[in-house]
Amino acid sequence: MNTGNLKYQFARLSIAEKLIAINVVIFIFNGLLTFLLQLSPNTLMQWFELPKDFFDFLVQPWSIITYSFFHAGLGHIFWNMIMLYFASRIFLNLFGPKRFINVYFLGVILGGLLFLLSYNIFPAFLGINTSLIGASAGVTAVLIFVCTYIPNQEVRIIFFNVKLWYIGVFFVLVDLIQIPTGGNAGGHLSHLGGALLGYVYARQLLKGKDIGEGFSKLVDSFANLFKKSKKAPLKTVYRKAKSTVNATVDHDKESRQRKIDAILDKISKSGYESLSKSEKDFLFKAGKE
Repeated sequence: MNTGNLKYQFARLSIAEKLIAINVVIFIFNGLLTFLLQLSPNTLMQWFELPKDFFDFLVQPWSIITYSFFHAGLGHIFWNMIMLYFASRIFLNLFGPKRFINVYFLGVILGGLLFLLSYNIFPAFLGINTSLIGASAGVTAVLIFVCTYIPNQEVRIIFFNVKLWYIGVFFVLVDLIQIPTGGNAGGHLSHLGGALLGYVYARQLLKGKDIGEGFSKLVDSFANLFKKSKKAPLKTVYRKAKSTVNATVDHDKESRQRKIDAILDKISKSGYESLSKSEKDFLFKAGKE
């Protein structure tokens, strides 16, 4: 398979599938590098993992994001990516890739911050030398977001249907129980940080407020730094025609948004399965744009 075909296949993936692919490639690359060069498994990872010490964090502030791209083992990455795949399918049926990025990476950030604060405040964690890796906080943020936004939507688990809010409560309770009893307190704390972000984001969005707008603008500004500036071609402007077209476009956008809002309101009240096929198709197409 040539490079051009790989780029084409990658471009066809959803934003969640792209994240999964990146995580898997990094996991394989790190494993091969450490094996072939007979290096410590932490040789590369130490530059990207989130340290528990504030001063160490100040030396590598990028780790508040990059820690989420590294995993401790096959089981760790497998379950994270499986959960991300299924949670994202529900999410991306409702919203587009930008909002997905907001929820996922804000969950990663809040999960990392809760880990940092906990290991520098609570006596139970003082003196413990550890660091944080894994996509769990971002995955949990996406999962709890959909569980909060459409809590009564049922999903099939093996032989029976379960409402999403049951699943959300289950995962939060498991993390709370395992903080004092398990051997991965830092990981469970980061999950709770992601869960908190997902819950608050969904609740605020139901009230009409998108708390991720600022983060989205920041991401766009950062992305624009790497885009090549292109000179706009010369063109003739007809002012009257332009204003008429703009008015038509604005009206179409408002009409389309009203339809989206009505469908989302129907989902929150009656569940996704209550939608007609045409409504599902319309929402799917809107989420892709």
